[in-house]
Amino acid sequence: MAEIAVELVAVERRLWSGKASFVVAETTEGQIGLLPGHEPMLGQLVEGGIVRVTTVDGDVMSAAVHGGFLSVTGDGVSVLAESADLADEIDVAAARAALTDEDATERARAAGRLRAAGQSA
Repeated sequence: MAEIAVELVAVERRLWSGKASFVVAETTEGQIGLLPGHEPMLGQLVEGGIVRVTTVDGDVMSAAVHGGFLSVTGDGVSVLAESADLADEIDVAAARAALTDEDATERARAAGRLRAAGQSA
């Protein structure tokens, strides 16, 4: 099976790295799916977007990402987010409460966290 090296990094920490068979990310141009051998590209991540990585073992890792960039090179995929939350670390109750925040950016981040955690916004 073909594989691609993936790194998911936020400003404050590295969230995940490993080998994957498929990566999906939400960019300002729309949702993009990346398979091994994808052409090099650079994309801007949306605020409150989701990145899903299907590992070579078939597991799916999801994260809510907040701004940043996605870089695809011959060596792999790098997701460089301003901030990010792994799905299993998300406080669903806090995210739901943040949906009523006056700040549109915070509402978008909360919605992204809920989607990453498998909850509806």
